[in-house]
Amino acid sequence: MNCQISNSILMIRPIQFRMNEQTAVNNYYQKVLANLSPSAINSKAVQEFDAFVDKLRAVGIQVIVMNDTQEFDTPDSIFPNNWISFHSNGSIALYPMFAKNRRLERKESILQGVEKQGFLINFVQDYTNAEAASVFLEGTGSVILDRINRKAYCALSPRADEGLFIEFCEDFDYFPVIFSAYQTVAEARKKIYHTNVMMCIGDRFAVVCLASIDDKKERKNVLMHLKQDGKQIIDISESQVHQFAGNMLQLKGTDEIPYLVMSQSAFDCLEPAQIKVLENHGSIISSPLPTIEACGGGSARCMMAEIFLPKAT
Repeated sequence: MNCQISNSILMIRPIQFRMNEQTAVNNYYQKVLANLSPSAINSKAVQEFDAFVDKLRAVGIQVIVMNDTQEFDTPDSIFPNNWISFHSNGSIALYPMFAKNRRLERKESILQGVEKQGFLINFVQDYTNAEAASVFLEGTGSVILDRINRKAYCALSPRADEGLFIEFCEDFDYFPVIFSAYQTVAEARKKIYHTNVMMCIGDRFAVVCLASIDDKKERKNVLMHLKQDGKQIIDISESQVHQFAGNMLQLKGTDEIPYLVMSQSAFDCLEPAQIKVLENHGSIISSPLPTIEACGGGSARCMMAEIFLPKAT
């Protein structure tokens, strides 16, 4: 039976977090914190990370924390969901990354760490050879999975190639729902770099910024699939996307209790009516991530790689 919500996640504790100049070329959410030294930025990020992990563990969510090392220059290692995904059939997928320094985040030691927690990895679906052809698909940043209804949603961008996305869907048995999502940057419409900035799918709901899908046919198609599968739709604005309101994740805690996990900035920008609807699908956990959001251009969901792997008996 397919399950949409996991009780277990992988998170990577940063050691040299900063604004990654290699990703800033098409991630328009990143900012330079000129008043802070690199060590101060990483220190603040670690504090935010640890407080976030504590909140998740307090409700019974299993968080496998692995420490980054100084072996390579990996400023974005705090966002592991972009290079790996874990699936209930025992497979994992390894993804091709746009930024060269992000490719260094893929480490065998991290897979071994997950296995040491009792999870079984039976097969590795490796797409990383696509990097040689400058073709990219950045994990569950680029691909939003409806695991119950076997549909995958993808906003095409420099980091999400259509052909590779379709190949992924064929390999993992998902129906592809393809569109483009945009944001206004200096009065121009630019593609949003990751789908999970403007969209989240839970077991019975979907958060989506419909206004970011400029093509009416594509917007109508996305809506059709969500409604077809009985999702309650929470439409968010572009300004809310900029506060990472689309970057949330539904997880399970103790006794299978559902939670909606997001940053404090995401929660603070939601309207009371939106919060009321979301609370029908789980208790909200929000945690302040201002340094991580500013320098990394990603938020709470980006920091969590859900683990659906089977456990060793």
